[in-house]
Amino acid sequence: MKEKRLSSALLLLSAFLAALHNTGAQKPIGGGCDGCDLMFAGMPKSLDWQTTMTDISGGEPLEIEGVIFQEDGTTPARDVILYVYHTNAQGFYAPAAAQTVARRHGQLRGWMKTDAAGRYKFLTIRPAPYPRRDIPAHIHPVISEPGKNEYYLDDYLFDDDPLLTKEKRDAQGGRGGSGIVRLTKNAARKWVGRRDIILGRSIPDYR
Repeated sequence: MKEKRLSSALLLLSAFLAALHNTGAQKPIGGGCDGCDLMFAGMPKSLDWQTTMTDISGGEPLEIEGVIFQEDGTTPARDVILYVYHTNAQGFYAPAAAQTVARRHGQLRGWMKTDAAGRYKFLTIRPAPYPRRDIPAHIHPVISEPGKNEYYLDDYLFDDDPLLTKEKRDAQGGRGGSGIVRLTKNAARKWVGRRDIILGRSIPDYR
């Protein structure tokens, strides 16, 4: 009788340890991301659904807006934090003189938290590509959903960029949906564009 109880206890312990091991072995959503945690460095305590980057006087004004949807692609996602950062008009991630955190992201960085309609919008300047390289100009986005780890999306790219070749277009993974934005200039000579985002779209280990 004692042997049966001991055997049952050992089986229960093995099952518990196996479950604990499987839980601990869960892969991070998005497959991991070098530097994504920097989105929290210097993040304001209070966030709105729209923001303006600091020091946007040195380039062509750019405004991008959109809606972040839940995984079904139709339901607006509320309280999702979108963090974006990019190069300046010379193609560098130049930090501000007094910047002490996330210096590698430069000073052109911003945060938004979607409203009940899932909206976001940011005003910045149009980034330049890296000097002497063939990488298209881009804006890096990182998402933080309630109860999930942060993960990156496909970069914002610009449809009129001559560096955005067919090969580079075809190589996009579609993380969060297409990141290629078609820009137009409005009456105020400001570049404007739109990108909607679908949470979980083409994101590894999304759950």
